[in-house]
Amino acid sequence: MKLLVTGGAGFIGSAVVRQAVAAGHAVVNVDCLTYAACLENVASVAASPLYAFEQADIRDAAALARIFNDHRPDAVMHLAAESHVDRSIDGPGAFIETNVTGTYTLLQAARAHWEGAGRPEDFRFHHISTDEVFGSLSPDPADKFTETTAYDPRSPYSASKAASDHLVRAWHHTYGLPVVLSNCSNNYGPYHFPEKLIPVVILAALHDRPIPVYGAGENVRDWLFVEDHADALLTVLARGQVGRSYNIGGENEAKNIDLVRMICALMDEMRTQGAPHDRLIRFVPDRPGHDLRYAIDPARIRAELGWRPSVTLQEGLRRTVRWYLDNEAWWRPLMDRQGVGQRLGGAG
Repeated sequence: MKLLVTGGAGFIGSAVVRQAVAAGHAVVNVDCLTYAACLENVASVAASPLYAFEQADIRDAAALARIFNDHRPDAVMHLAAESHVDRSIDGPGAFIETNVTGTYTLLQAARAHWEGAGRPEDFRFHHISTDEVFGSLSPDPADKFTETTAYDPRSPYSASKAASDHLVRAWHHTYGLPVVLSNCSNNYGPYHFPEKLIPVVILAALHDRPIPVYGAGENVRDWLFVEDHADALLTVLARGQVGRSYNIGGENEAKNIDLVRMICALMDEMRTQGAPHDRLIRFVPDRPGHDLRYAIDPARIRAELGWRPSVTLQEGLRRTVRWYLDNEAWWRPLMDRQGVGQRLGGAG
């Protein structure tokens, strides 16, 4: 297939691009290169004849029309999004513009392309979303998000993603656009932008700086290794049922404080200088509206598509810590980008 991947220079999008090219798909990477994007993330495939890059904003209808006309993709994988909850608290407007207006503009461009091509049955628009649209779960381990869980977003970020999910479903039901959707749990792994929790902990420990943990660290997340997620997304694209959504989880729940201590233990092992690194942990005021727990029931994707994650949390964290220790040339320039290393999303 020829895939049009939006946000392909970002964390998850670049993993999709790398795996898709490795699998023999042609890929058109559409990214406007905001603060969290890095073309170095796709450097390993940049010279491939299967890869093309278009710098464009998904809110730019004229640019999208040209890109669809020039490349004529068989499928769209829509990953471009503003995604950092703390940033959404400080500046919600950018999240509405990119995640809602951008998704609308992309849907219209994809619809025009699909209709102009004669409405081919094998065309797909795959919208990639988050489990945060479902709100917060109780501490009960049996309580998990399913594809039929009612939407209950609590942050500007999750509300904007919920809106985009609804738009995609509406374009399917109203116009017949062949769509599939997926909602994933927290991702982690190589190339994770250094404002997110796991790289923040690794880099703070590396530099002997305080490791900030919100509240008491009791918030629980289900952690999904990014390469597992990319594999799941390509599986949903290829074999998912049109009009259906699939929850993608890592089957790796952990409290934030336990996750931080796991990373500190790995740092103790891999970089003995500064050990024990858990001495650096500092509890800081919680973010406003911080959801207590997310957890995904992956029964549908396992039963219908035969997919489940292959990387345990311990293995994935080990690979991630090792990657950051070995790739300073990647993360060092990003530390100077706006907002990195600062407390965002405060209650003020």
